[in-house]
Order: sequence, then structure tokens, then C-alpha cells
Amino acid sequence: MTIAPFRPGTPPVQTLPPGRWHGRIWVSDLPLARPERYTGCVAEFDRSGLWPVLIPHDQRFAANGEDWIDDRGRLAPADHRISSVDPAEVLARWWDTSCCDGACLRPFGAKFPGLARRPSRRADPLAEAGNTGSILAARGQHRLALVQTERPADIPAILGWTGMIKATDQVHELSAVLRSWEDRFGATLTVLGFDSMELSVAAPPRTQGRALTVAAEHRSFCLSSFAGQPGNLREFASSLVQTRRWRFSWA
Repeated sequence: MTIAPFRPGTPPVQTLPPGRWHGRIWVSDLPLARPERYTGCVAEFDRSGLWPVLIPHDQRFAANGEDWIDDRGRLAPADHRISSVDPAEVLARWWDTSCCDGACLRPFGAKFPGLARRPSRRADPLAEAGNTGSILAARGQHRLALVQTERPADIPAILGWTGMIKATDQVHELSAVLRSWEDRFGATLTVLGFDSMELSVAAPPRTQGRALTVAAEHRSFCLSSFAGQPGNLREFASSLVQTRRWRFSWA
């Protein structure tokens, strides 16, 4: 099948596997058999206005014959509120110091250290996303999804995604942080699960020093992902140096 474009005068996107719309998201019926289709959708994005994300297989729902896209609720779409949000203020508010005696925050303390600086060099974010998505699609079972958007960061807010509901119900604030990461690091949404997401990263921190502040941002953004890592922020930062995939889970 083909999906008609949403922008007047643009050519149709590539031929896609069978699928259907679930509200504001189109999802293939079966896992993606041809990983290169993800790359093709990324290449079409400027003309189609449809950003591709991979929906991972989730045994928690498959075991009961369910699909979280249809069988779990969503928040109200909130993309119209994203531009009013200051991502630095959001991450400072989410900076939780109650999880430990302070040791896990080292070298920082009770105050959020602020946003990391934008790296001076980076690869093409779309090319990076296309490459990362095709690799992930080849390695595991993922359905292909498409969402009409001007930028991938807005997708959680557009969909009213509830994956982070254990931490916050302000999905537009989550998308505001994703916008900031898009702008600074070329970090682009490639995978969206029920309570998890993955970003491809065109400009990861290149040194331990730069990675420290990025690690603090990750900790604020998704404390449960940080809590699953051994050690403190210094050790967590080491895992982010030159890492081109960022993974988050609120499970």
C-alpha cells in the first residue's frame, strides 16, 4: 500500500507494508521484514511530513493478544504546548535528590547543573537516524509506524504518549526536552515502545567532561533508567562518551 502525503504538491511516499491508522499514528500490521524501508521513510520525511518510528515487540501485551497502541489509554494531544516550555527549567524541576544519600549525584549535588553545551561537530541527524533504525529493524521484531509531524521530538506530545506516566503526565514537557536534544545533539526519536524510547545521536559527547552534564540531563529525564545503572553519575557518564544510541525506560 501507499500512504498519501499530507503536504499539497508532494509526491507519495514509498510503497509500504500492509497497515492502518490508529488515531494519529499509522502502524504496519506485521514486523518490518525489509529494514531498508525505515531508511526510505527517513529519506522521504522532508517531502512526506511523516516521521518513522519503530514499535518494538512487547511480550507483556503479545502474551494476552493485546496491543498497547489500541488497548491502553492516551493523554490528550499536547503538541501545541511544547513551544511554551523551557527544557532547562523542566530538567531542573525533575532533578530528584531523594533517591540516595548524595553519592549517586557526584560530582554534582542538590542543584541541577544546567544544560550541556552543544558539540562543535556532528553527523547528519537524519542519516544517523536512518542508519540506526535500519540496524535495529534488522536485529529484532519491530513494526513500522509513521506520524505526521514537523520534527520527531514532538511525537510523544502529538500522540498523548503515556510511557512516562509513572514520572509525569506532562508529555509536552518531555517533548520539549527531546526538542532540545534534537537541536544540541542531533538526538532523534527512532524507537517508541509502551514505556520506553530510543534516540539515535548524531553528536554524542566526545569526552568524559562533556558527558557528565549530559548524564545529569539523562538522570533528570528518566530516573528509572539511571537507577538501573551501577555507580554514580561519573560512571554513568563514561557509558555516554561517543555513544550514538540513547535508551530510556520508565518500566
